[in-house]
Amino acid sequence: MILVLVETLGDEVVEVSREALTFARELGDDLGAIVIGGQAAPFAEQLGGYGVREVLEVTGDPFSAYAPAVWAAAVQTAVQQTGASAVLATGTPRGNEILAHVACRLGVAMAANVVAVDSRQPLQVSRQVLGGAAMEEMSLDTSPAVLSVAGHALEAQPAAEATACSVRALEVTVDERDLAARVVRTEVGESADSGTLKSAKVVIGAGRGAGGPDGFNDVLELTELLNGALGVSRVVTSLGWRPHREQVGQTGSKIAPDVYIPCGISGAIQHWAGCSSAKAILAINTDADAPMVTKAHYAVIGDMHEVVPAINAEIRRRKG
Repeated sequence: MILVLVETLGDEVVEVSREALTFARELGDDLGAIVIGGQAAPFAEQLGGYGVREVLEVTGDPFSAYAPAVWAAAVQTAVQQTGASAVLATGTPRGNEILAHVACRLGVAMAANVVAVDSRQPLQVSRQVLGGAAMEEMSLDTSPAVLSVAGHALEAQPAAEATACSVRALEVTVDERDLAARVVRTEVGESADSGTLKSAKVVIGAGRGAGGPDGFNDVLELTELLNGALGVSRVVTSLGWRPHREQVGQTGSKIAPDVYIPCGISGAIQHWAGCSSAKAILAINTDADAPMVTKAHYAVIGDMHEVVPAINAEIRRRKG
């Protein structure tokens, strides 16, 4: 069995978990899933659509809040009971943290942020390293193979034929020591709408070239005109010009819009790690040699404070 730890939100399996399920089918047809902390039945039909034959449900007080060691114990138990040859999760902070615990418990290597399977026998994968600036080939010659799938490395695709997905409760023995680190409280704050940036089809980016906290009016207007979302570089949030929830990059959100328009962003490795999955990139920058310009599909060399207002005016004109 190929076992996938899936993350859920509301009544849906999150997109990156659906991507991981799609990826898992490259490793084998016998697909299982594990849902921790809540009922799995509401997701059985959706998981069956991605080829999952059985979903393991882990509930109870120790799993009601996130605790990495406890959740890893659940995955370890699932691996041992099913005899899974591979266990996967998303390349999110949570997915990577849990799988790191699992790999240590099982005494095997872990491949993080995998983007492709190069060979199945023996298993060899390609994964992102250095914030996505380079690729590394890695062999996983121990069983089970433990790997996380980089977000937006592929498009989530249902299986050619849906399977009947059964739900089975999984009993897990919890060591009290594993509860030493756990979430004890959650609060809804400013980042509650951060999902908009990750799911937006159009993202307008702004970096140091904005010039200051008052330099975002034009890009915000462009964002509204294109029904998009604003994403900024790390320097912008570090300087306090915009909130962290808008940051795109290795320590912010990873995006995969149809169109990304970075304005006044040089394109450091950390930022590129967050936007490299964009289908089309149109860079606006005064420096023709900036990394973002050289990597972009299209570029306009000029001051964002002159170029963006001109774009806005033309869009308004065409809209009448």
